[in-house]
Parts: sequence; structure tokens; C-alpha cells
Amino acid sequence: MRAVRRRAAGIAAAAIACAGTAGIAAVPAQAQAPEQAAGPQHRGRLIAVGPLTNAAALPAASANRKITYTSEGVGGRRIVVTGTVAVPKGTPPRGGWPVLSWAHGTTGTADVCAPSADTATGPAHDYLSITESYLNRWVSNGFAVVQTDYEGLGTPGGHPYMHGVSEANTVLDIVRAARRTDRRIGRDWFVAGHSQGGQAALYTAATRQRDVRLKGAVSIAPGSNMSQTAVYVKAQYPGAEAALPFLFVLLNGAHAADPSFVPEDLLTTDAAPLAKAGRTNACLAQLRELGANLPLSKVFRPDTDLTRFEAYYNSQEALGLNLKVPTLVAQGTADTSVTPAATKNIVNDLCKRYPNITYRTFDGADHRASVTASFETSLAFAQSVRVGRTPEPTC
Repeated sequence: MRAVRRRAAGIAAAAIACAGTAGIAAVPAQAQAPEQAAGPQHRGRLIAVGPLTNAAALPAASANRKITYTSEGVGGRRIVVTGTVAVPKGTPPRGGWPVLSWAHGTTGTADVCAPSADTATGPAHDYLSITESYLNRWVSNGFAVVQTDYEGLGTPGGHPYMHGVSEANTVLDIVRAARRTDRRIGRDWFVAGHSQGGQAALYTAATRQRDVRLKGAVSIAPGSNMSQTAVYVKAQYPGAEAALPFLFVLLNGAHAADPSFVPEDLLTTDAAPLAKAGRTNACLAQLRELGANLPLSKVFRPDTDLTRFEAYYNSQEALGLNLKVPTLVAQGTADTSVTPAATKNIVNDLCKRYPNITYRTFDGADHRASVTASFETSLAFAQSVRVGRTPEPTC
């Protein structure tokens, strides 16, 4: 019995941050990424541009801007998205500055969690301060950096958390929009992302487009096995308390993708206010605080059916994607949120259909530390791909 309890605790801990585990295999989603030619007129259209002066502004840039642009969301609906553009100092190379389009990790589902709105005391700054420092290094090395807020973060509508196609659309379309803000920004671009954004980077790597040229992808600790978080919490496995803030983000994400799915229908009256807070004014750090004293037994109603929740998140796994560009997958060996075994499982699956994937691990790096730890390797990867030299693949 003790062995079973220890195993349950380990599984529950690995659910954090949309993690995967070696003990529970992700359900192949037969994932479908968008096929795109020269973007439709409603895609990547620049609506508004203005100066960016908050914490999201990168110090190494000659100019930082916040932009509003058009994209395509869940179900093909036309959406408006916000994001940021940072342009390097100096003279661009022939063909313009290469672009890094960054797909951010989990911040939350409320508008205040949008990276473009970050401040030094902002509700998601504990995470965004890490990624902003990372992105500043890309600008210092001659890349124009663009960062989407994703669908529904800072703009009308909910945020369909971990919806791969929606993420990929917004990651791509901000490149199109950014080129309209500055003629020095070139057509060649890379996508990089962490955790939620690592999954988004893989979906983006499976797209085709002709008006801009995606050269390669970097996926850092890509989120997987999202559906299992609710399973662990409902089963009240030891250690599942740490997964609670992600549970409310996941529930709200499923609601944004399909409004007929109502989180409160599954939750007790004790837990329902946390779901509402996650949609209105609480990011991941605040959800962690709000749920600190909520017992696992008070989260789900006794008759809760997780079938629709599991089906939605199983359909958003990166398994089954057909990648189109050289891809680096980076993973910290000390990551207990997205485990090395879970990431290797994704790599093994992707390698079945596309051989040009490089897998690199970083000793001692946990989930957030993997962002900084992988920078030099990611930069070298992008620089090599730009000149036609692809690192030796793992497949």
C-alpha cells in the first residue's frame, strides 16, 4: 500500500504545469496543425501600434512597441490579438532582421496575465521576469523579438489555454503584423516557446506558409498530458495540491474553447470562486495562494464527470504532429513539472514522421531554469540553421 501511495504522489506532482509522466502515456491526439499559404487578408493585419514602456520592453532593443493585430482563433473565428515587438539596435543584415516569435508559458487565463501588460509588480511577473531576460538576449544577438499574448489574453473573449492551432495562428500572425511596423524586419523567422509555449512551438513547426519563412523551432519543456491534472486532483493523490492552480487554468481554457463546458458545473461551492477568479483577476501565482487552504476533497462535486475535459485536452497533445522545419527540443533534467520522460515520449513520437529533431537536456535545470539554461544552445541552433547547417538530429 505504501508503494502505491508513493507512486500516486509522484504522478500527482508530475501533473503540475500540464506535465506528462513516464507512468501514464499521453493519448495520441492525431493533432492537426493549420496549413497556410500566403496569409488571408484577415490574418496578420496590423490594427494598432504604440510605444511599450512597461516591464515587457526589452532594454537591448532600439524600439519596443505594443501592437494589436488580427488572427484566427478556435473554430476559425476571426479574432483580435495583442503582442509586443522589439527591434535590435544597429544596421540589419541583408534581408532584414531575422525574427524570433516567442510563445510564452503558462501565466493564466485572465486579461491581466497577458505578457504585454506586465509590470515590475504585475501578477505574472514572477514568471515573465525570467522570459523577458531571456528574450532580451535574443535582441542583443540581432533578432527582432515578437511575443503574442495568444487568443483572449488582454482582448475580448476567453483564453483557450493549450489550444494548439489557435496558439500557432497567433504566433505566426504576429510575425506578419510586425513586418508592417518596421521594414527592417525580415521574412526569415524562428519560433521558440516554453511549457505551454513549448507545445505551441511544436504546433507552429507543423505549419506551412509562403509569405514568411519559418526556418526552425525551439521547444523548451513542452506541456503534455494536460487531462491528467484533473484526474489526479479528483483522486486526491498525495501531492496533488500543487497541481490546483493549473487545474483552474485548464478548466477555464476548456470553457473558452467551448463555452458549453462550464467549470462551475464540475466544482463545489468552495472551489467555484477560484475558477471565476482565474477568468477575471488572478494569474497562476494568485491562484496558488487562493487554493492554498482548499482541501482536495472540496474541489470536485462527487458526481463530476471529466469525460469532456479529458477529451478536449487529449485532442491538444502534440503527439501526431507532422513537423516541417528543423526543431530543437530542450529539457531540464531536474524538471518535475514537465518530466524528461514525458518530453522524450513526445520526441520519440515526432521522430516517426520527421527526422530533423534535436533533443538536448540540461543537467540540474528545473522547469523555469530550463529557459535560461537552454539559451546558448538555442541561439547556436538558430544561427546554424540560418546558414544551412543543421545540428545532428536525435531521430
